[in-house]
Amino acid sequence: MALYNNGFPATYQPVYYPPQYQPQPIQQVIPQQVQQPSPPPAPAPQPMNTSIIWVQGETGAKSHLVAPNTTVPLWDSESQRIFLKSADAAGMPSMKILTYTIEEVPSIAASAQRAVNAPVKGAEPEGGFIAKEEQEALKRQLEALKKDLDTVHGEMEAFKSDLYGIAGKKTTVKRKEPTTDD
Repeated sequence: MALYNNGFPATYQPVYYPPQYQPQPIQQVIPQQVQQPSPPPAPAPQPMNTSIIWVQGETGAKSHLVAPNTTVPLWDSESQRIFLKSADAAGMPSMKILTYTIEEVPSIAASAQRAVNAPVKGAEPEGGFIAKEEQEALKRQLEALKKDLDTVHGEMEAFKSDLYGIAGKKTTVKRKEPTTDD
C-alpha cells in the first residue's frame, strides 16, 4: 500500500458536491430574506362591541342584574323607552325611565324637491281634492252668486218692459222673482 504525503490512503476519494446542493454562505441567506419579506397577514375582522342591551319591557329591565356602583342603559324592545338602572355601593338597585321620539331630519335635496313640487297659488290642490269645509263654503258662494244673477236678470227684464212701454210697444214679460233657498 502506498501512502502519500498528505496522510490519506491512495484509494481515498474526496466527496464531491454538485453546485445545486452546495450550502450557501450565511451572508447570502440573510439579504435574500430581507429583500423579499412576506406580506403581513390580513387582520381578522373585529366583532363590534356595542353597549346596547335590549330588554323586554319594564319587567325585563327589573330582572337585569347590575354590579354595585354602576349605571347601565337598558333599551326596551317593545316601546321607545330607555331604562337607566343603577346600583349603589351596597348593591341596592334603582331605575329611571326615559321615553324618546325619533324625528326625521329633512335633507337639502328633499326640501328643494318640495319647493319645486309646491302647488302654484290658485292651482288645483294636490290630489285634486278639497276639504269638506272648503266645498261647503264654495257651495254657499255659488248659491249667493245665483241669487244675485237672478236678481239682476229680474231687474233687466223690468227695465226692458219699462223701455218698451215708453216706446209704445206692448210686451208681456214675466218678472222672475228671486227665490231664497236658505
